[in-house]
Amino acid sequence: MAVSAASMAGVFAERLGPDRLIIDPGALSTAAIDGHTPRFIVRPASIDHVAAVLAIAWDENLAVVPRGAGTALGLGAPPSRVDVVLDLTGLDHVLEDNPDDLTVSVEAGMTAGGLAERLAGRRQWLPMDPPGWRRRTLGGMIATNAAGPLRARYGALRDLVLGVRFVQADGVVTWGGARVVKSVTGYDVPKLMVGALGTLGVLCELTLRLQPMPEAEQTWLAPFTSVEAAQAFAARVVNSPLQPMRLELLNEAALRVCQAPSAPFGVAVAIGSAHPAVREQGEALAVLASGEKVRVAAVGEDLWTRYDAALTPAEDEVILRIGSLPSRLADTVEVIERAFPAAERAVLITGCASLGSLRVAITGADVETVKQLVEEMRGLTADFGGAVVVESAPTNVRAAFDPWGPVEPAALGLMRAIKQEFDARGVLNPGRFVGGL
Repeated sequence: MAVSAASMAGVFAERLGPDRLIIDPGALSTAAIDGHTPRFIVRPASIDHVAAVLAIAWDENLAVVPRGAGTALGLGAPPSRVDVVLDLTGLDHVLEDNPDDLTVSVEAGMTAGGLAERLAGRRQWLPMDPPGWRRRTLGGMIATNAAGPLRARYGALRDLVLGVRFVQADGVVTWGGARVVKSVTGYDVPKLMVGALGTLGVLCELTLRLQPMPEAEQTWLAPFTSVEAAQAFAARVVNSPLQPMRLELLNEAALRVCQAPSAPFGVAVAIGSAHPAVREQGEALAVLASGEKVRVAAVGEDLWTRYDAALTPAEDEVILRIGSLPSRLADTVEVIERAFPAAERAVLITGCASLGSLRVAITGADVETVKQLVEEMRGLTADFGGAVVVESAPTNVRAAFDPWGPVEPAALGLMRAIKQEFDARGVLNPGRFVGGL
C-alpha cells in the first residue's frame, strides 16, 4: 500500500528507528546537493534498513541519493531531484576476513583508511590510492571508479572487486560475484557496479581482493625540461624490465605543492619489492635515466603522503579526468597549457604515465574557459577513443555543459536498457549519470 506524504517520516522512523531519520531543516539544508535540499536524511545501520528505505522510495517515487563520505558529490551532472539522502557511513563493519586467501568482505560505508589500519599488521592492503583515499568510503570509491598512482601496477577497482551485495531500486537485496546467493543472470554484476555512480543499486557489502604489501619501497624523481622528454622516459621505463608500483607524471605546479624538487616536469617512479630487488631496480633506473641525460634522485615514500594531501579536491576546483594514450601525453598537456598559461593561474597536472590517464586540477577558471578546454580535449582524444570527464566541479560548471561527454549511440542505448532493468522508475541518483540516466 502506498504511503501518504504526510506519514512518510513516520514510516521511515518506524522502519529504522527515530534516531536514524533526520528532518531538521538546518541539517537538511547542509546536506543539499547542487541546490537540491532533501526532504529526509536517512542513516541506515544494516542492509535491511537500506532495503526498507528503497522499498518506500520506490512506492512513493522518491529520488534517493546514496552518500558515503560525500567526497565525490561533484562528479556527474547535477541531479534532477533529491528527496532522500541515504547516508551509508553507519555500514562500516568487516564481515568476513580471509588472510590466507587475500580477501576481505566489508560493508560499503567502511573507509579505505579504516580498512588499511586493520590490514597493516599483517602486511596486506587494498592497493587503491585516489587523492583523499583514507577518508573515502569503499562503496563510494567503487561507485565512482576512483583511482590513483597505484593503478600503474595493480590495475583499477574493477580488478579488485570480487563480489557485491546491493539493494536494487525497488528494495530487493541482490548478490553478484563471489559469495553468490542470488545473482542477476547475464551480467558481471561487480564490474557493472564499478563507476555506475549508484544509479543501478546501492552497494552495501563488498568482497575485495587484497595484495601483500611489499617488503620495501623507494621512490625516485626524474626531472625534465619538457613534457616530450618526460613522455619518452616513461615509455622507456614501461618497455624495460623494471616493475614500478607507480609511474606518475607531474607538472611544475604539482611538483611544487608536493614539495618535490622543482622542474618543468617530473616523472616519479616508485618500486616496491624485497630489499635487494628494490636496490637493484633503483640502480637500473638510474642507468635508464642517464640515457636520457637526467639524474634520478631518491625522494622517499613521504612524497605520496604529500601528493595525497595536496591533490585532494577543494570545493572551488575543477578536476578533469582525461583518458589519453601514453604516446599522446605531450599533445594532451600542451593543449592544457595553451588554455591556461602559467602566468595566469596554477594548473596541477598529474597522471599515470604508463596508461596515459591524466588528472587536471584548475582553480579559479571561468566556466567558458573550462568549457572550451574540455571541448578541445574531447576533440583531441576522440580520434583514439579517449575521453574527458569532469570529475569534480562547482554546480554552475557541471550545469553549463555535459560533464561526461559524448557516448556512442549503441553504448548509450545499452546503458539505458540496463538502467531500465535495474531502476525503471529512476529512483537512484536521477539525472547524474551519462545521458541523464
